[in-house]
Amino acid sequence: MPPFAWFWILIAAGMQPLLWGAAIFNRLVRLRHQVRTAWSDVDVQLQRRYELVPRLAEVVRGFAGQESEVLERASALRGKALALRERADQASVEAELGAALERVVVLREAYPKLAASDAFGALSEELVQVENQLEYARRFYNGSVRSLNDAVQRVPDRWIAERFGFDAADFFEAHEHASASPSVELS
Repeated sequence: MPPFAWFWILIAAGMQPLLWGAAIFNRLVRLRHQVRTAWSDVDVQLQRRYELVPRLAEVVRGFAGQESEVLERASALRGKALALRERADQASVEAELGAALERVVVLREAYPKLAASDAFGALSEELVQVENQLEYARRFYNGSVRSLNDAVQRVPDRWIAERFGFDAADFFEAHEHASASPSVELS
C-alpha cells in the first residue's frame, strides 16, 4: 500500500461523522421549517375564520336579534383569539370559538327566515369550507410536529438537536369542550 494511502483512509474515516452530523442537522432544519410552514397554514385559516365572524354576526343579528348572547360570545372570542400569540393558549380559545360559531349556525333551525336568507346561506357555507380547511391544516401541523418531535427525541439525532438548540414543538390540541355538540336555548 502506498505511504499516503493511510493518510487518505484516516481523512475519509474522520469525515464520516461530520457528514453524518451535517445530514442530521439539515433534516432537523427541514422539519423545523415544515412545522413553521404548517403553523402558518393554520394561521391563514384562522384569519379567514376571524374575518367571517363579524359578517356572520351581522346577518344573524338582523334576523335573530334576541340571540345576542351567542353573537357577543363569538365576537368576544374572536377578539381574544386575535390578541393571543402563544399556540397553547390559542388552541384553547380556538376550540371555544369553533363551538360558538357552531351555535350561530345552529340558529338556522330556530329561525326559518334566517335559514332562507341567501346571505346567511353563503356565509354558513363559507364557514363550513373554512372549518374543513382549518381541520386539514391542523392535521398537517400536528403531523409535522410529530415528525419533528420524533427526530429531536430519537438517538442519535437527539445529540445533534441538543447541541444546536432544536426543541420539540407543541401540538394543536382540541379541548374537551371542542367535541361537544352545540346547543341553543331559545327563550
